[in-house]
Amino acid sequence: MQTFKERALDIVRKIKKGQTMTYKEVAARAGNINASRAVGNIMSKNFLKDVPCHRVIKSDGTFGSYNRGGVEQKKKLLKREGLLK
Repeated sequence: MQTFKERALDIVRKIKKGQTMTYKEVAARAGNINASRAVGNIMSKNFLKDVPCHRVIKSDGTFGSYNRGGVEQKKKLLKREGLLK
């Protein structure tokens, strides 16, 4: 059986280019709607290249941190994918 972290990482792996998902949506799909902060912590410690954690954003539309270059790098990647102008 997978841990919450493994489920969250698998969900984020499946977010397609040009799409985003909120921390809360990832938490709900991973089995615990109240664990959005845990998802944020998982993403901030994730360095797996096949997990596009830059595609996970806050429910209010802001970006949150990004461990591979900060918020500006996250915005740059999302812009490259056509999600930001």
